[in-house]
Amino acid sequence: MHRFPTAEAEIGEELAVVRPGLVPRYARELSGARASVLTRLWRGLAHEPLPWITGRRREGDALVLRLSDGRVLQGPPADPYATSAYVASVRLDGTAYDDPARLTAALGVPHGDAFAAELAHSVASLALSRAGQPAGAGALVPPVPADSWPAADREWEWEQGVVDGHPFHPNCRSRPGFSVAEQFAYGPEHRPVVELGLVPVPVRECLVSGVWPEELRDGGRLLIPVHPWQAEHVLERPAEGAGLPAHPLMSLRTLALPGGPHVKTALSARLTSSVRDISVGSVAASAALSAFAEDLVGRAGGLLHITRTLGAATARSPDLAALWREPPQTYTASGEHVVPVAALPVTGLADSPTWLAGFARLALTVGLRLLELGVALEAHGQNLLVVLSGDGTPLRLVYRDLADIRVSPARLAGHGIPVPGLPARNLTDDPRALRRKLFGSLVAGALAGTAGSGPALRAALESAVRGLPRTADSRALTEEPLPAKALTLMRLSPGHAGDLWTGLPNPLVLVPPRSDQ
Repeated sequence: MHRFPTAEAEIGEELAVVRPGLVPRYARELSGARASVLTRLWRGLAHEPLPWITGRRREGDALVLRLSDGRVLQGPPADPYATSAYVASVRLDGTAYDDPARLTAALGVPHGDAFAAELAHSVASLALSRAGQPAGAGALVPPVPADSWPAADREWEWEQGVVDGHPFHPNCRSRPGFSVAEQFAYGPEHRPVVELGLVPVPVRECLVSGVWPEELRDGGRLLIPVHPWQAEHVLERPAEGAGLPAHPLMSLRTLALPGGPHVKTALSARLTSSVRDISVGSVAASAALSAFAEDLVGRAGGLLHITRTLGAATARSPDLAALWREPPQTYTASGEHVVPVAALPVTGLADSPTWLAGFARLALTVGLRLLELGVALEAHGQNLLVVLSGDGTPLRLVYRDLADIRVSPARLAGHGIPVPGLPARNLTDDPRALRRKLFGSLVAGALAGTAGSGPALRAALESAVRGLPRTADSRALTEEPLPAKALTLMRLSPGHAGDLWTGLPNPLVLVPPRSDQ
C-alpha cells in the first residue's frame, strides 16, 4: 500500500485504476519529482524580485534569504542555469522542507495557496510522466547515438523525448484539469496517437487567414480541427465524421499529422503559465506574419528558416480555432535531422564543449542579426529547432510560431524594411523590451537549458561571442544582467497582465550580483 500527500494521492488513486502496474514506479519517482520542482522553485526564490524577500546573502556553502516577516530561508547556492535536481530540501526557520508545495504553503505569501496547488500537481504529473516511460522500444534514452536518431518522417519522436517539460519553470508539468487517463491519452511524453475532432462551422461565421485546406471544407462549412480535451471540457459539442490521427508535440496542443503539416489547436487549459487558446488576433495576423517571415529569411544569410502558417481559421472565438503550419522537416535535406532545442540534451551532443560553443555561435549570430534588423524572436527551446548533419554538426536554425515575436518599426525602417500589419502587442521600439524577448528566450532559456549549468553556459558564450559584431545589443548581452521571465513571481501575481522579468547573473561578467538585490 502506497500513501501519498493529497495531490500525489489523487493521481496515485487514479493511476491505480487506469494503470495499476505503474503504481510502484510512480511511488518511486515522487521523491525525484519533488527535488526537480523544488530546484526550479528555489531558482525563483533566489533570483526573482519577490516583494516579501528583503535580502539575500551567502553564508559559507549556503544561500540565506531574509523574509519580510523576519523568518529565514536557507538552501544551497542557486545556479540559475542548472537543469539538474540539486536541491533536495531547504530550511525555513530551521524546519526542513523537501516538498515545494508544502514549502510554498508554509511561506504564507499572497496567492501562495493557489501556487502551492499548482506545484503539487506539477510534482505528481512529473512523477507520472517519468513512471510512464517505456523501458524498451520507442524510448529515447539519452544519450541517443546518431545512428539511432528518429527517421525524417518520425522527427516528432524528439519532442516526445522531452519528459520533464520546461527546464526552469516550477510548473514544468502542471496540467490542472487533466485526469490521469487524459494525460496518458494526450501527453506527448506518453507517445499516444490523438484523434483530432473536426467541428463544422459555416464559412460566414469564420475568420480565415491564408489558404484553408480543401480537405477541411464541406460545402459552405469549414471543418476546424479540435483537440479532444477541448471538445469535451470546453466546447461541449461533438465533432462530425472521421477525425485526424496525429502525434502530440511538446506544446501538447500542436500535433504532427503523419507525413503532413503540424496543426496548432486551441486548448483552453493552463499549462505551465498560460491558457493555450488561439486569439482571433493571432489568426488574423498569421498570413501577414508568414509573408514577413519570408523577407526575414532572405536576410539571415541562409542560416534560418521560418515555418509558414499555411492557413488559419477561427469561429471568432479563442476556444475554437486552428492553424495549419509547415512541418520543420520541410527545411531539411537528405541525411539531415531537425531537432527542437529542448530535445538537444537527449542527443548528448551538448556534452561536448566544442559542439555547444558552435551551436551557441550559430544561434547568437542569427538572433543578433535579426535583432539588429528589428525583430526579436521568442527563441526558447520549443520554438527554436536546429538542423543537424548526419554526424550532429549544427548547420542551420528553424523557427516556428511567430505569434509572440516583437518587432521594432524604427529599426525596420532604418534598414528599408516595410513594417508589416501586426497587432499592437507585437510592436515596440523599446530596446529593453526587444532584448528581453530575445535574450530571455534564447540565452537564459534555450542555450542555458542546453548547457545545463552556469559554468557550461559561460564557456559556450565566451567562445560564441568572439567575432560577433560589436553593437549596442551585443554589448548588453555581454555586460548587463541576463533578462529572464520571473516565472515564480508571475504565478504569484494573478492580477498582473503580461510578463514580469528579473535579471540573472550574467555568465560573462565576473562581478557577482549584490547580496541585497
